[in-house]
Amino acid sequence: MNPFDEEERDLGFRPELIEGVRTAAIPLTGESSDFDALIERLSDARFVLLGEATHGTHEFYQARATLTRRLLAEQGFTAVAVEADWPDALRLDRYVRGESVDREPRHAFDEFQRFPRWMWRNAEVLELVEWMRTHNEAQGPDEVKAGFYGLDLYSLHASMREVVRYLELRDPEAARRARERYACFDRFGRDPQAYGHATSYGFALPCEDEVVRQLMELRERQVHDGRKEEDARFYAEQNARLARDAEAYYRTMYAGRNESWNLRDTHMADTADALAEYLSQRHGRPARLILWAHNSHLGDARFTQMGDQGELNVGQLMRERHGRETFNVGFTTYEGTVIAAREWDSPGLKRRVRPALPGSYEALFHEVGLPGFLLRMEDLGEAGAGLRERRLERAIGVIYAPATERWSHYFHADLPAQFDAVLHYDTTSALRPMDVDAGHEEREEVAETWPYGI
Repeated sequence: MNPFDEEERDLGFRPELIEGVRTAAIPLTGESSDFDALIERLSDARFVLLGEATHGTHEFYQARATLTRRLLAEQGFTAVAVEADWPDALRLDRYVRGESVDREPRHAFDEFQRFPRWMWRNAEVLELVEWMRTHNEAQGPDEVKAGFYGLDLYSLHASMREVVRYLELRDPEAARRARERYACFDRFGRDPQAYGHATSYGFALPCEDEVVRQLMELRERQVHDGRKEEDARFYAEQNARLARDAEAYYRTMYAGRNESWNLRDTHMADTADALAEYLSQRHGRPARLILWAHNSHLGDARFTQMGDQGELNVGQLMRERHGRETFNVGFTTYEGTVIAAREWDSPGLKRRVRPALPGSYEALFHEVGLPGFLLRMEDLGEAGAGLRERRLERAIGVIYAPATERWSHYFHADLPAQFDAVLHYDTTSALRPMDVDAGHEEREEVAETWPYGI
Protein backbone atom coordinates (compact mmCIF):
# COMPACT_ATOMS: atom_id res chain seq x y z
CA MET A 1 0.00 0.00 0.00
CA ASN A 2 1.20 3.47 -0.83
CA PRO A 3 2.27 5.14 2.47
CA PHE A 4 0.80 8.41 1.19
CA ASP A 5 -2.59 6.72 0.88
CA GLU A 6 -2.19 5.33 4.39
CA GLU A 7 -1.42 8.81 5.73
CA GLU A 8 -4.52 10.21 4.06
CA ARG A 9 -6.57 7.36 5.47
CA ASP A 10 -5.30 8.10 8.95
CA LEU A 11 -6.37 11.71 8.52
CA GLY A 12 -9.78 10.68 7.27
CA PHE A 13 -9.26 12.10 3.78
CA ARG A 14 -10.02 9.92 0.79
CA PRO A 15 -7.71 10.54 -2.21
CA GLU A 16 -10.71 11.24 -4.44
CA LEU A 17 -11.92 13.93 -2.03
CA ILE A 18 -8.55 15.69 -2.07
CA GLU A 19 -8.40 15.43 -5.85
CA GLY A 20 -11.97 16.72 -6.17
CA VAL A 21 -11.14 19.81 -4.13
CA ARG A 22 -7.89 20.26 -6.06
CA THR A 23 -9.77 20.14 -9.36
CA ALA A 24 -12.37 22.71 -8.26
CA ALA A 25 -9.82 25.03 -6.62
CA ILE A 26 -8.80 28.24 -8.38
CA PRO A 27 -5.15 28.96 -7.45
CA LEU A 28 -4.34 32.33 -5.90
CA THR A 29 -1.29 34.11 -7.28
CA GLY A 30 -1.52 37.40 -5.42
CA GLU A 31 -3.07 39.28 -8.33
CA SER A 32 -6.43 41.07 -8.28
CA SER A 33 -7.46 38.92 -11.24
CA ASP A 34 -7.44 35.89 -8.90
CA PHE A 35 -10.92 36.98 -7.89
CA ASP A 36 -12.41 37.39 -11.39
CA ALA A 37 -14.50 34.23 -11.05
CA LEU A 38 -15.79 35.36 -7.66
CA ILE A 39 -16.57 38.91 -8.77
CA GLU A 40 -18.52 37.51 -11.72
CA ARG A 41 -20.55 35.35 -9.35
CA LEU A 42 -21.35 38.39 -7.17
CA SER A 43 -22.92 40.45 -9.94
CA ASP A 44 -26.46 39.77 -8.63
CA ALA A 45 -25.72 39.90 -4.90
CA ARG A 46 -26.86 42.77 -2.68
CA PHE A 47 -25.10 41.61 0.47
CA VAL A 48 -21.58 40.19 0.22
CA LEU A 49 -20.32 38.81 3.53
CA LEU A 50 -16.54 38.58 3.84
CA GLY A 51 -15.40 36.58 6.85
CA GLU A 52 -12.08 35.77 8.51
CA ALA A 53 -10.84 32.80 10.52
CA THR A 54 -8.90 35.10 12.88
CA HIS A 55 -9.04 38.75 13.89
CA GLY A 56 -5.37 39.29 13.13
CA THR A 57 -4.29 37.82 9.76
CA HIS A 58 -2.76 39.97 7.00
CA GLU A 59 -3.87 37.76 4.09
CA PHE A 60 -7.52 37.83 5.19
CA TYR A 61 -7.62 41.61 5.47
CA GLN A 62 -5.69 42.05 2.24
CA ALA A 63 -8.03 39.79 0.28
CA ARG A 64 -11.13 41.43 1.76
CA ALA A 65 -9.74 44.84 0.85
CA THR A 66 -9.03 43.74 -2.73
CA LEU A 67 -12.53 42.30 -3.11
CA THR A 68 -14.03 45.41 -1.52
CA ARG A 69 -12.22 47.75 -3.90
CA ARG A 70 -13.40 45.78 -6.89
CA LEU A 71 -16.99 45.58 -5.68
CA LEU A 72 -17.08 49.33 -5.03
CA ALA A 73 -15.42 50.24 -8.32
CA GLU A 74 -16.91 47.63 -10.66
CA GLN A 75 -20.18 46.37 -9.20
CA GLY A 76 -21.88 49.46 -7.79
CA PHE A 77 -21.61 48.57 -4.09
CA THR A 78 -21.84 51.68 -1.94
CA ALA A 79 -21.23 50.68 1.69
CA VAL A 80 -18.75 48.72 3.80
CA ALA A 81 -20.20 47.62 7.17
CA VAL A 82 -17.80 46.03 9.62
CA GLU A 83 -17.66 44.29 13.00
CA ALA A 84 -17.01 47.58 14.79
CA ASP A 85 -19.06 50.02 16.83
CA TRP A 86 -21.34 52.49 15.02
CA PRO A 87 -19.98 55.77 16.50
CA ASP A 88 -16.33 54.72 16.06
CA ALA A 89 -16.80 53.82 12.40
CA LEU A 90 -18.68 57.06 11.61
CA ARG A 91 -15.48 59.08 12.01
CA LEU A 92 -13.91 56.92 9.30
CA ASP A 93 -17.05 57.30 7.22
CA ARG A 94 -16.75 61.09 7.33
CA TYR A 95 -13.11 60.80 6.30
CA VAL A 96 -13.71 58.57 3.27
CA ARG A 97 -16.53 60.89 2.16
CA GLY A 98 -14.33 63.98 2.43
CA GLU A 99 -16.51 65.46 5.19
CA SER A 100 -14.00 65.12 8.04
CA VAL A 101 -11.79 67.65 9.79
CA ASP A 102 -9.11 64.94 9.94
CA ARG A 103 -6.36 65.89 7.53
CA GLU A 104 -4.33 62.74 8.11
CA PRO A 105 -6.03 59.37 7.59
CA ARG A 106 -4.46 57.97 10.76
CA HIS A 107 -6.35 60.54 12.85
CA ALA A 108 -9.66 59.22 11.51
CA PHE A 109 -8.93 55.99 13.44
CA ASP A 110 -8.66 57.75 16.79
CA GLU A 111 -12.10 56.59 18.00
CA PHE A 112 -10.92 52.96 17.94
CA GLN A 113 -9.48 52.86 21.45
CA ARG A 114 -11.33 49.89 22.91
CA PHE A 115 -9.70 46.45 23.00
CA PRO A 116 -8.78 45.05 20.51
CA ARG A 117 -7.47 48.16 18.79
CA TRP A 118 -5.38 46.26 16.23
CA MET A 119 -8.53 44.80 14.71
CA TRP A 120 -9.19 48.10 12.91
CA ARG A 121 -6.10 50.18 13.67
CA ASN A 122 -3.85 48.41 11.20
CA ALA A 123 -2.05 49.18 7.95
CA GLU A 124 -4.35 46.98 5.89
CA VAL A 125 -7.50 48.93 6.83
CA LEU A 126 -5.62 52.22 6.59
CA GLU A 127 -4.73 51.47 2.96
CA LEU A 128 -8.35 50.59 2.17
CA VAL A 129 -9.63 53.79 3.79
CA GLU A 130 -7.16 55.88 1.79
CA TRP A 131 -8.28 54.13 -1.40
CA MET A 132 -11.96 54.76 -0.56
CA ARG A 133 -11.23 58.46 -0.03
CA THR A 134 -9.54 58.68 -3.44
CA HIS A 135 -12.32 56.65 -5.05
CA ASN A 136 -14.98 58.97 -3.65
CA GLU A 137 -13.11 62.08 -4.73
CA ALA A 138 -13.19 60.80 -8.31
CA GLN A 139 -16.99 60.45 -8.30
CA GLY A 140 -19.15 63.03 -10.03
CA PRO A 141 -21.46 65.32 -8.03
CA ASP A 142 -24.49 63.12 -8.74
CA GLU A 143 -22.74 59.79 -8.07
CA VAL A 144 -23.04 57.88 -4.81
CA LYS A 145 -20.05 57.97 -2.50
CA ALA A 146 -19.03 54.81 -0.71
CA GLY A 147 -19.49 54.77 3.07
CA PHE A 148 -17.87 52.98 6.01
CA TYR A 149 -20.11 51.88 8.90
CA GLY A 150 -20.07 49.84 12.11
CA LEU A 151 -22.40 46.96 12.95
CA ASP A 152 -21.55 46.08 16.55
CA LEU A 153 -23.11 47.08 19.88
CA TYR A 154 -20.39 47.42 22.49
CA SER A 155 -20.40 51.24 22.49
CA LEU A 156 -23.22 51.75 25.00
CA HIS A 157 -21.87 54.94 26.61
CA ALA A 158 -20.41 56.42 23.41
CA SER A 159 -23.70 55.94 21.60
CA MET A 160 -25.69 57.57 24.41
CA ARG A 161 -23.33 60.55 24.29
CA GLU A 162 -23.84 60.84 20.53
CA VAL A 163 -27.64 60.87 20.93
CA VAL A 164 -27.42 63.69 23.48
CA ARG A 165 -24.94 65.62 21.32
CA TYR A 166 -27.26 65.37 18.31
CA LEU A 167 -30.19 66.70 20.31
CA GLU A 168 -28.25 69.48 22.03
CA LEU A 169 -27.63 71.14 18.68
CA ARG A 170 -31.29 70.93 17.63
CA ASP A 171 -33.60 70.62 20.64
CA PRO A 172 -32.17 71.42 24.09
CA GLU A 173 -35.32 70.26 25.86
CA ALA A 174 -35.20 66.89 24.09
CA ALA A 175 -31.50 66.68 24.99
CA ARG A 176 -32.40 67.25 28.66
CA ARG A 177 -34.89 64.37 28.56
CA ALA A 178 -32.28 62.12 26.92
CA ARG A 179 -29.70 62.95 29.60
CA GLU A 180 -32.20 62.18 32.34
CA ARG A 181 -33.07 58.81 30.81
CA TYR A 182 -29.50 57.79 30.18
CA ALA A 183 -28.51 58.92 33.70
CA CYS A 184 -30.03 55.61 34.79
CA PHE A 185 -26.63 54.06 33.94
CA ASP A 186 -24.54 56.57 35.91
CA ARG A 187 -24.47 54.64 39.15
CA PHE A 188 -22.76 51.70 37.43
CA GLY A 189 -19.72 53.66 36.25
CA ARG A 190 -18.17 53.35 32.80
CA ASP A 191 -18.10 49.54 32.64
CA PRO A 192 -21.33 48.23 31.08
CA GLN A 193 -20.57 44.77 32.44
CA ALA A 194 -21.05 46.19 35.95
CA TYR A 195 -24.54 47.21 34.86
CA GLY A 196 -25.18 43.73 33.47
CA HIS A 197 -24.00 42.03 36.65
CA ALA A 198 -26.03 44.25 38.97
CA THR A 199 -29.28 43.94 37.02
CA SER A 200 -28.92 40.23 36.24
CA TYR A 201 -28.56 39.31 39.89
CA GLY A 202 -31.27 41.67 41.15
CA PHE A 203 -28.98 44.23 42.80
CA ALA A 204 -30.47 47.04 40.71
CA LEU A 205 -33.42 47.74 38.45
CA PRO A 206 -32.69 47.67 34.71
CA CYS A 207 -32.69 50.75 32.46
CA GLU A 208 -34.67 49.03 29.72
CA ASP A 209 -37.66 51.38 29.81
CA GLU A 210 -35.44 54.45 29.58
CA VAL A 211 -33.52 53.37 26.46
CA VAL A 212 -36.70 52.19 24.75
CA ARG A 213 -38.49 55.49 25.42
CA GLN A 214 -35.53 57.46 24.13
CA LEU A 215 -35.42 55.47 20.90
CA MET A 216 -39.16 55.86 20.34
CA GLU A 217 -39.01 59.63 20.90
CA LEU A 218 -36.10 60.00 18.49
CA ARG A 219 -37.90 58.02 15.82
CA GLU A 220 -40.83 60.46 16.00
CA ARG A 221 -38.68 63.47 15.14
CA GLN A 222 -39.43 65.06 11.78
CA VAL A 223 -36.60 66.32 9.56
CA HIS A 224 -37.16 68.88 6.83
CA ASP A 225 -33.71 70.44 6.34
CA GLY A 226 -32.14 68.41 3.56
CA ARG A 227 -29.95 65.38 3.17
CA LYS A 228 -27.32 66.24 5.75
CA GLU A 229 -29.97 66.56 8.44
CA GLU A 230 -31.57 63.32 7.28
CA ASP A 231 -28.20 61.62 7.64
CA ALA A 232 -27.67 63.11 11.09
CA ARG A 233 -31.09 61.94 12.25
CA PHE A 234 -30.46 58.43 10.89
CA TYR A 235 -27.05 58.24 12.59
CA ALA A 236 -28.56 59.40 15.88
CA GLU A 237 -31.38 56.88 15.60
CA GLN A 238 -28.89 54.07 15.06
CA ASN A 239 -27.01 55.17 18.17
CA ALA A 240 -30.25 55.16 20.15
CA ARG A 241 -31.11 51.70 18.81
CA LEU A 242 -27.61 50.55 19.73
CA ALA A 243 -28.13 51.83 23.29
CA ARG A 244 -31.38 49.87 23.52
CA ASP A 245 -29.81 46.66 22.20
CA ALA A 246 -26.59 47.06 24.21
CA GLU A 247 -28.63 47.45 27.40
CA ALA A 248 -30.31 44.13 26.67
CA TYR A 249 -27.01 42.51 25.65
CA TYR A 250 -25.16 43.40 28.83
CA ARG A 251 -28.17 42.46 30.94
CA THR A 252 -28.27 38.98 29.39
CA MET A 253 -24.52 38.31 29.46
CA TYR A 254 -24.91 36.50 32.75
CA ALA A 255 -27.93 34.50 31.62
CA GLY A 256 -25.89 32.34 29.22
CA ARG A 257 -23.84 32.59 26.03
CA ASN A 258 -26.63 31.76 23.59
CA GLU A 259 -28.98 34.59 24.51
CA SER A 260 -26.34 37.33 24.50
CA TRP A 261 -24.72 35.98 21.32
CA ASN A 262 -28.07 35.91 19.55
CA LEU A 263 -28.89 39.46 20.67
CA ARG A 264 -25.56 40.72 19.37
CA ASP A 265 -25.80 39.03 15.96
CA THR A 266 -29.43 40.03 15.54
CA HIS A 267 -28.40 43.62 16.23
CA MET A 268 -25.67 43.43 13.58
CA ALA A 269 -28.05 41.94 10.99
CA ASP A 270 -30.71 44.54 11.86
CA THR A 271 -28.14 47.31 11.49
CA ALA A 272 -27.15 46.03 8.04
CA ASP A 273 -30.82 45.96 7.02
CA ALA A 274 -31.54 49.43 8.43
CA LEU A 275 -28.49 50.80 6.62
CA ALA A 276 -29.51 49.13 3.34
CA GLU A 277 -33.06 50.47 3.62
CA TYR A 278 -31.89 54.01 4.40
CA LEU A 279 -29.30 54.10 1.62
CA SER A 280 -31.83 52.69 -0.85
CA GLN A 281 -34.27 55.48 -0.03
CA ARG A 282 -31.47 58.04 0.00
CA HIS A 283 -30.18 57.17 -3.47
CA GLY A 284 -33.30 55.90 -5.19
CA ARG A 285 -32.02 52.41 -5.96
CA PRO A 286 -31.40 49.19 -3.99
CA ALA A 287 -28.26 49.60 -1.90
CA ARG A 288 -25.55 46.94 -2.06
CA LEU A 289 -23.46 46.29 1.06
CA ILE A 290 -20.16 44.55 1.86
CA LEU A 291 -19.99 43.12 5.40
CA TRP A 292 -16.73 42.34 7.21
CA ALA A 293 -16.83 40.12 10.31
CA HIS A 294 -15.47 36.88 11.70
CA ASN A 295 -16.39 33.57 10.05
CA SER A 296 -18.35 32.68 13.18
CA HIS A 297 -20.67 35.63 12.50
CA LEU A 298 -20.98 35.32 8.73
CA GLY A 299 -20.97 31.59 8.03
CA ASP A 300 -24.55 30.28 8.28
CA ALA A 301 -24.90 28.98 11.87
CA ARG A 302 -27.58 26.48 10.89
CA PHE A 303 -24.86 24.26 9.43
CA THR A 304 -22.50 24.37 12.40
CA GLN A 305 -22.18 23.15 15.95
CA MET A 306 -23.14 26.69 16.99
CA GLY A 307 -26.57 26.24 15.47
CA ASP A 308 -26.96 22.85 17.13
CA GLN A 309 -26.46 24.62 20.46
CA GLY A 310 -29.16 27.22 19.77
CA GLU A 311 -27.02 30.04 18.40
CA LEU A 312 -27.90 32.03 15.30
CA ASN A 313 -25.72 34.53 13.48
CA VAL A 314 -25.58 37.28 10.88
CA GLY A 315 -24.98 34.90 7.99
CA GLN A 316 -28.04 32.84 8.86
CA LEU A 317 -30.27 35.89 9.31
CA MET A 318 -29.15 37.54 6.07
CA ARG A 319 -29.75 34.34 4.12
CA GLU A 320 -33.17 33.90 5.71
CA ARG A 321 -34.15 37.50 4.99
CA HIS A 322 -32.59 37.96 1.55
CA GLY A 323 -32.10 34.52 0.05
CA ARG A 324 -29.89 34.42 -3.03
CA GLU A 325 -29.15 38.14 -2.74
CA THR A 326 -26.77 37.13 0.07
CA PHE A 327 -23.37 35.60 -0.74
CA ASN A 328 -20.95 34.72 2.04
CA VAL A 329 -17.23 34.03 1.74
CA GLY A 330 -15.26 32.23 4.44
CA PHE A 331 -11.50 32.23 5.03
CA THR A 332 -9.23 29.46 6.33
CA THR A 333 -5.54 28.93 7.08
CA TYR A 334 -3.41 25.94 8.00
CA GLU A 335 -0.58 27.64 9.92
CA GLY A 336 1.41 30.87 10.22
CA THR A 337 1.39 33.88 12.52
CA VAL A 338 -1.40 36.07 13.85
CA ILE A 339 -1.95 39.14 16.02
CA ALA A 340 -3.85 37.93 19.08
CA ALA A 341 -3.85 38.46 22.84
CA ARG A 342 -3.18 35.89 25.52
CA GLU A 343 -6.13 37.13 27.56
CA TRP A 344 -8.81 39.80 27.39
CA ASP A 345 -7.66 43.41 27.43
CA SER A 346 -3.97 42.48 27.11
CA PRO A 347 -1.60 43.52 24.29
CA GLY A 348 -1.94 42.03 20.85
CA LEU A 349 1.17 39.93 20.14
CA LYS A 350 2.55 38.36 16.99
CA ARG A 351 1.96 34.70 17.74
CA ARG A 352 2.55 31.42 15.97
CA VAL A 353 -0.57 29.59 14.75
CA ARG A 354 -0.16 25.87 15.16
CA PRO A 355 -0.71 23.56 12.19
CA ALA A 356 -4.39 22.64 11.94
CA LEU A 357 -5.64 19.54 13.70
CA PRO A 358 -5.79 16.29 11.70
CA GLY A 359 -9.18 15.70 10.16
CA SER A 360 -10.14 19.38 10.04
CA TYR A 361 -11.14 21.30 6.94
CA GLU A 362 -7.90 23.27 7.25
CA ALA A 363 -5.85 20.06 7.28
CA LEU A 364 -7.77 18.81 4.25
CA PHE A 365 -7.09 22.03 2.34
CA HIS A 366 -3.41 21.74 3.28
CA GLU A 367 -3.35 18.35 1.54
CA VAL A 368 -4.54 20.00 -1.68
CA GLY A 369 -0.99 21.27 -2.01
CA LEU A 370 -1.59 24.86 -3.14
CA PRO A 371 -0.27 27.95 -1.30
CA GLY A 372 -3.71 29.49 -1.64
CA PHE A 373 -6.91 28.91 -3.55
CA LEU A 374 -10.49 30.05 -4.08
CA LEU A 375 -13.15 27.37 -3.76
CA ARG A 376 -16.64 28.17 -5.03
CA MET A 377 -18.98 25.57 -3.57
CA GLU A 378 -21.00 25.36 -6.76
CA ASP A 379 -17.86 24.12 -8.56
CA LEU A 380 -17.29 21.11 -6.31
CA GLY A 381 -19.35 18.58 -8.26
CA GLU A 382 -19.15 15.05 -6.87
CA ALA A 383 -16.46 16.13 -4.41
CA GLY A 384 -19.07 18.23 -2.65
CA ALA A 385 -20.70 15.20 -1.06
CA GLY A 386 -17.49 14.19 0.67
CA LEU A 387 -16.71 17.72 1.74
CA ARG A 388 -20.12 18.00 3.39
CA GLU A 389 -19.25 15.38 5.98
CA ARG A 390 -19.07 17.44 9.15
CA ARG A 391 -15.50 18.21 10.13
CA LEU A 392 -13.65 20.41 12.55
CA GLU A 393 -13.23 24.06 11.57
CA ARG A 394 -10.93 26.52 13.36
CA ALA A 395 -11.92 29.94 14.70
CA ILE A 396 -9.42 32.27 16.39
CA GLY A 397 -10.80 35.52 17.75
CA VAL A 398 -8.92 38.26 19.59
CA ILE A 399 -7.54 35.69 22.06
CA TYR A 400 -5.49 32.67 21.02
CA ALA A 401 -5.13 29.80 23.49
CA PRO A 402 -2.93 27.15 21.83
CA ALA A 403 -2.68 25.10 25.04
CA THR A 404 -6.43 24.36 24.76
CA GLU A 405 -6.63 24.67 20.98
CA ARG A 406 -9.14 21.86 20.34
CA TRP A 407 -11.69 23.12 22.84
CA SER A 408 -11.05 26.85 22.51
CA HIS A 409 -10.84 27.19 18.74
CA TYR A 410 -12.57 24.33 16.93
CA PHE A 411 -16.18 23.44 16.22
CA HIS A 412 -17.87 21.04 13.81
CA ALA A 413 -19.38 22.40 10.60
CA ASP A 414 -20.71 21.53 7.17
CA LEU A 415 -18.51 24.03 5.36
CA PRO A 416 -20.05 23.86 1.84
CA ALA A 417 -23.45 24.70 3.34
CA GLN A 418 -22.01 27.23 5.77
CA PHE A 419 -20.37 29.34 3.01
CA ASP A 420 -20.93 30.00 -0.69
CA ALA A 421 -17.17 30.22 -1.26
CA VAL A 422 -13.96 29.87 0.73
CA LEU A 423 -10.54 31.46 0.34
CA HIS A 424 -7.79 29.26 1.78
CA TYR A 425 -4.28 30.56 2.52
CA ASP A 426 -2.08 27.72 3.66
CA THR A 427 0.55 29.79 5.49
CA THR A 428 -0.52 33.21 6.72
CA SER A 429 1.16 36.17 8.40
CA ALA A 430 0.17 38.63 11.10
CA LEU A 431 -1.56 41.96 10.59
CA ARG A 432 0.50 45.16 10.67
CA PRO A 433 -0.83 47.15 13.67
CA MET A 434 -0.65 50.94 13.65
CA ASP A 435 0.15 51.13 17.38
CA VAL A 436 3.63 50.59 18.79
CA ASP A 437 2.30 48.56 21.72
CA ALA A 438 0.88 45.83 19.43
CA GLY A 439 2.52 43.29 17.17
CA HIS A 440 5.58 42.43 19.25
CA GLU A 441 6.93 38.90 18.87
CA GLU A 442 5.63 36.57 21.52
CA ARG A 443 8.32 35.09 23.70
CA GLU A 444 9.05 31.44 23.12
CA GLU A 445 6.50 29.44 25.09
CA VAL A 446 7.69 26.66 27.40
CA ALA A 447 7.05 23.26 25.89
CA GLU A 448 3.95 21.57 27.24
CA THR A 449 6.04 18.54 28.28
CA TRP A 450 8.48 20.63 30.39
CA PRO A 451 10.35 19.64 32.53
CA TYR A 452 10.26 16.04 31.36
CA GLY A 453 10.82 16.68 27.64
CA ILE A 454 8.63 13.79 26.53
